[in-house]
Amino acid sequence: MSATAEEAGGIVARIADIFARRGAEAYLGEAVTMAEHMLQTATLAHASGAPVTLVAAALLHDIGHFTSEFGTYSPDDTFDRHHEDAGAAMLSGHFPPCVVEAVRLHVAAKRYLCAVEQSYHDGLSDASKHSLALQGGPMSPDEVADFRRLPYYSDAVQIRRWDDAGKVAGLRTMSFEQFRPILARAALRD
Repeated sequence: MSATAEEAGGIVARIADIFARRGAEAYLGEAVTMAEHMLQTATLAHASGAPVTLVAAALLHDIGHFTSEFGTYSPDDTFDRHHEDAGAAMLSGHFPPCVVEAVRLHVAAKRYLCAVEQSYHDGLSDASKHSLALQGGPMSPDEVADFRRLPYYSDAVQIRRWDDAGKVAGLRTMSFEQFRPILARAALRD
């Protein structure tokens, strides 16, 4: 069941508030802020012609860093904060499963890509390699097979690629305001 226009407006306003209040925070030891990273990821998705639901998932993939009951990530962490689950929990009931599950699976997608593409692993930033270790490292062959059976795994893999490319200091992006109608349309999808 899709959201009503009023419900879609409500969740978009809540997300806008999170971006306004917390978007300037540092992004996990990278050269960009949280908002810059999320906007870059979504801008890459939009530029590729991705459907609105995938653009929305790209924008919201790290929203769980702001909503996790375990707090925000630090490069000194010794445990995983499960931001993907926190983000999916926040979005569930407001966005269709294709958005929620792509957000939930984007960390697993990193583990997957590290298992199936050595060059992908080699290209990760130091901060991403540190979080990979906390998240369980590259998948085992059985985990790879299980992951490939999940309905939205390919969307999560695509988001992961945009995610890794969205860490460029000074890169021009679309603004959050430009993404508001895209988020609202995505929330109205089944």
